[in-house]
Amino acid sequence: MTLTVAPEVDVRASTCSSDRRREHAPTDGPAPCPEGHEIAPGYAVIEHMRRGEDYDTYDAWSTARYARCFLKTMRPDRLDDTSALRALRREARLLLAFSHPHIVRAYELTSTATDRTPVLVLETLTGPTLSDLVDGDGPGSRLLAESVGHLGRHLCSAVRYVHDHGHLHLDIKPSNIIAFEGHARLIDFSLARPPGPCRRGRGTAGYMSPEQALGDPLTTAADVWAVGLSLYVAATGHRPFEPDRPSGSRSTGELTRAERYPQLVRPVPRLRSRRRFPLPVSELIDACLSIDPARRPTLRQLDEALTTLTG
Repeated sequence: MTLTVAPEVDVRASTCSSDRRREHAPTDGPAPCPEGHEIAPGYAVIEHMRRGEDYDTYDAWSTARYARCFLKTMRPDRLDDTSALRALRREARLLLAFSHPHIVRAYELTSTATDRTPVLVLETLTGPTLSDLVDGDGPGSRLLAESVGHLGRHLCSAVRYVHDHGHLHLDIKPSNIIAFEGHARLIDFSLARPPGPCRRGRGTAGYMSPEQALGDPLTTAADVWAVGLSLYVAATGHRPFEPDRPSGSRSTGELTRAERYPQLVRPVPRLRSRRRFPLPVSELIDACLSIDPARRPTLRQLDEALTTLTG
């Protein structure tokens, strides 16, 4: 199985996920570790990949495994952020305990030799992200129906596994889904936590569920929303909840709640208004995007509907 873009419009070949992450890597703050630097014992930097709000990620060579690995560690200017440190250690504990074909594999949690900063060692996944595959907007940026079916079933399998182990992912989105050797793989568990009360706005603005945006107690339905939205983007090439841009000189912090979280006020167009798609599947994906969590289907129901696309 491969995740294939629909052929209505010719699109450029997808670049590998690591290339895309490097292309958009911010460069603020202190310089990252240079090529050849031993970031942790036995791990030499090949290349800095991405700088996020709290973390740096690296392509590295493991002398113990004789192979490339993907490293995630604290930014040098965030070492005193105890919340981000806890999140990194929590992500490591989860991934080291998980064993699932559609979840990125963790090898170990090690640390730097100098200040004992934690370094999470992950397998290297070289395929494109779903965001790469549907780069753009419109018919030329959507997957074939069969690929949507496989993608959805892989996601349902991974997320049901996470839920069975007592956690929510809370950041499922196209850039956190990698197509690797014919399989969809879910990455980035830095926001994962058990169901229950949660800080308002925890997640990615354009993909979090309405209850995440509001700060309401979270259930498995929050991840159902995000799985449904990722499949909607894959099927239609349309991203319905991209946050409105600040007008004039207004900063993101000055946006109203409706501007920051359009999913609270703007319903997503029905999938079949964007693309001819099998009715049972389109209705389930639409239902995943119900504002009321109680009205969303279960991942088991969604998985059963998706079997009609995969044969």
